[in-house]
Amino acid sequence: MYEKERLLIIEDDENIRRELECYLSAFGYKVVAIQDFSNVVEDILSESPDLVLLDVNLPGVSGLGICEQIRKISQVPIIFVTGNSTSMDELNCILRGGDDYVSKPYQLPVLMARIAAVLRRTSGKPDTDSMKAEYKGVLLDIASAQISKGVHKRELTKNELKILHCLYQHPGEIVSRMDMIDFLWDNEVFIDDNTLSVNITRLRKKLNEIGALEFIETKRGLGYRI
Repeated sequence: MYEKERLLIIEDDENIRRELECYLSAFGYKVVAIQDFSNVVEDILSESPDLVLLDVNLPGVSGLGICEQIRKISQVPIIFVTGNSTSMDELNCILRGGDDYVSKPYQLPVLMARIAAVLRRTSGKPDTDSMKAEYKGVLLDIASAQISKGVHKRELTKNELKILHCLYQHPGEIVSRMDMIDFLWDNEVFIDDNTLSVNITRLRKKLNEIGALEFIETKRGLGYRI
């Protein structure tokens, strides 16, 4: 997969902002988040992102107005991420210059797919299936959060998806348990080491169900490898 682009998050809800930062960073994007909304337009221009995730309702300022100002001087891709969910809200976002619109609550894999689609469309890069990876006949589809082998497929949870994505980034290499925990939870809270084991066990069960037996190898005392 090619090197991921730089994403700028403009979101006033701290929990949502941190979740987006953690999730998008874990999948290789370079992520920057704005927490001071007094000079948003200037911040966007100075950061020079490849794509902006923009909330509509910000403290003291409208995301729609920000988008209009940006469109006077830049064509940076903008995806509105907002709690406003009517068809008129969506139409207004697009008419004011947005490239796409995602309403809350949203599924993170769906947002990932929207981001990838807008980046492909606006960057002029060919569709290289950057949201998919295959190893030993097992296909990981990040956008749909699925793992498949032949005609058999299974849905993945967010943590299962991130575990496999981490391993797919290091094929044939051992990934330590600590590195994997850091990748999954970004050291934000204390995680019982058993939590990772539970996720690995559930993931192996799904892999076995699609015929990918012993796909994840445990290296005792070291970590995991595919």
